[in-house]
Amino acid sequence: MPAWVKESVDHWLAAAELKHGRIFRAVSRQGSCWGRGISENVVWYVVRECEQRLGLEHIAPHDLRRTCAKLCHSNGGELEQIQFLLGHSFVLTTERYLGSKQNPEEPVNDRFGPLYKRETSDIRRT
Repeated sequence: MPAWVKESVDHWLAAAELKHGRIFRAVSRQGSCWGRGISENVVWYVVRECEQRLGLEHIAPHDLRRTCAKLCHSNGGELEQIQFLLGHSFVLTTERYLGSKQNPEEPVNDRFGPLYKRETSDIRRT
């Protein structure tokens, strides 16, 4: 987790006086936290509000997950790290998020030649 994210979460936990349970909660008009967490509808509402403020259209929470995965991958993140981040059981699901697939017709290990040259005299015939 980037340091700035941890600092923000720590600040939120202190301000909300949360000691256990889910981090994200509903906030009353008076500024106090209530409930045990937020619903899927709240997530949609927040994404829609941000979408409108930015002048974008048709953004869904899963679009943000895919964007996160692609940014991680384009900045050198390993496929297995991204799989863990997104909580995917199968690496194929992560590959779908990234829009990439393994290419069995052109394996990556075929790109390099033999590590050493074998001399003809090294080959024994029986």
